[in-house]
Amino acid sequence: MSVPSDARLDTLLQHTGQAPLDPATGSGPVAMPSMRTSTVRFADMEALDRAQAAKARGERVPTYGRVGLQTHAALETLLCELEGGTRAFLAPSGMAAISMALLALAGQGDHILAADCVYAPVRYLHKTILSRMGVRMDFVRPTVEALTAALRPETRVLYLESPGSLLLEMLDLPALARWGRAHGLVVVVDNTWGSGYVYRPLALGADVSVVAATKYIGGHSDLMLGAAVACDEALNRRLGETHYALGSTVSADDAWLALRGARTLGLRMRQSAVHALEVCRWLESRPEVSRLFHPAWPADPGHALWRRDAQGSNGLLSVAVDFDGAGARRLIDALRLFGIGYSWGGYESLVTQVEPQALQTHGYWAEQADARLRAGSVLRLHIGLEDPRDLIADLQQAFTQALA
Repeated sequence: MSVPSDARLDTLLQHTGQAPLDPATGSGPVAMPSMRTSTVRFADMEALDRAQAAKARGERVPTYGRVGLQTHAALETLLCELEGGTRAFLAPSGMAAISMALLALAGQGDHILAADCVYAPVRYLHKTILSRMGVRMDFVRPTVEALTAALRPETRVLYLESPGSLLLEMLDLPALARWGRAHGLVVVVDNTWGSGYVYRPLALGADVSVVAATKYIGGHSDLMLGAAVACDEALNRRLGETHYALGSTVSADDAWLALRGARTLGLRMRQSAVHALEVCRWLESRPEVSRLFHPAWPADPGHALWRRDAQGSNGLLSVAVDFDGAGARRLIDALRLFGIGYSWGGYESLVTQVEPQALQTHGYWAEQADARLRAGSVLRLHIGLEDPRDLIADLQQAFTQALA
């Protein structure tokens, strides 16, 4: 069975990385099995020599268990289809993939420019490891003007996340990527929100796309996994060398779970996106809601960029409410269908309270916040696959309890 070269992404997600047919029997499984191994065997020394030579050229050739076998290769191929890359490097989590990419691209004395809206643990990575290695990192507003002011002769990497973490600020990625490349920077983008399905940073000008497959690609809240994807041969070699040196092993079972989840990625993301807009419509009607942060919502400041650059949305949104910290906690505790948890991207609905100190790192918050916003609280909701009418009824009773 061959897939047409012009097949669309939903078709590719069903057929990429399938198990091959056994040439002796002419049959094979539909789903790629989980190929677990610690040791790779070779027919003879010549076969081993060929594998080692291919590995030295930067090709993906299994020579030892920690680089994976067919299951890992199938997932890497699928991630390349999603992101539009030529090589994908797996890591045990999204944060591990971020660390791998930045360690591959920056060294002692180098400087990284990062958007101030990126995932908060990136700051911790700089504080605990990168700074100790002599890598300087500045977190600035993701605008050409602010980046130009912060640019140094030793700047090597521009690190972005679009939409941004917590407040889902949509960035003008094509403009930022053009600026980065004009200054000789490697542009790295955290694409967990888009997961290659509704947003494709490589097509918008980025050099490396990093994704937490823990979220929408896995889709079932049962695995931790990340990946870095690139097109450029030289970048792939640098990523590959660092990936191998770090020993970033991913279990075959987790790779299998991610493959399984990716088959329904489009269905789940589209449904969560529809449900999120229904919940947004209800939230907008509440007098206690002062602001919605969701790029697919027409009133969101980044909506025009979302319409231009994205192919869809998902179930993640933040909402500012007129409750102080204690009132927001009462509202969250009163919810019955929303789990309280930090992750998102699974089939279930989740809620967390955004810590005020976390908001202070986002220049976007300073731009958006008025007195009403500062006096209230921000909640992050992931809208899952439950019937949105039930979710809205749950929010209704929780608001009532919090007000009481």
